[in-house]
Amino acid sequence: MIDEDNKFASSIYISLGFVGLLWIIKFFEIIAGVNLSQFGLFPHKISGLAGILTAPLLHANINHLLSNSLPVIFLSVGIVYFYPKSSLKVFLMVYLVPGVFVWLFGRPAYHIGASGLIYGFVSFLFFSGLIRRDNRSIALALIVTFLYGGIIWGVLPLDREISWEYHLFGALTGIYSAFLFRKLDPAKKYDWEDEDEEDYIDDIEQPL
Repeated sequence: MIDEDNKFASSIYISLGFVGLLWIIKFFEIIAGVNLSQFGLFPHKISGLAGILTAPLLHANINHLLSNSLPVIFLSVGIVYFYPKSSLKVFLMVYLVPGVFVWLFGRPAYHIGASGLIYGFVSFLFFSGLIRRDNRSIALALIVTFLYGGIIWGVLPLDREISWEYHLFGALTGIYSAFLFRKLDPAKKYDWEDEDEEDYIDDIEQPL
């Protein structure tokens, strides 16, 4: 139980630390009176390549950052807690890979925000749950999808003010990560599941 508590606490610290960094950057912008959006990802330009690293850290305004903060915390806690061996690999994949594809195929505009991470984390958890038969992941992904609102439509080019490209490539990267790391962190099997399975086998073996 102590190990589980420590693991859960660590997942919270890691998630809060990352989101705290996002808020520090935004507060710096406000206090210094600067706009760092110009350091976002701008497709097809060599100077825009740096945005692959910086874009997820930048947000247009406080409301933009607020809308992303809770989902990032919730999802990253779930990934670090449920999939400790996969979590760093998943984070790096979801953080970097979508930016590469946005730079290659995105519209000529500055793309910023952590929403691509949200789409990547949701799709990783959902499809990991399906592949591994881990109901915890599926439940967590569905809860965030329900609370975040309109997340499914975010991968479509319905609003030019939103980087649907980051959403789309984030979601696809999450799906690929779920498949790529499917053999790490096998789903925990609880005692009651073993009991149900044994009862089912006993019932089958009973003569008619």
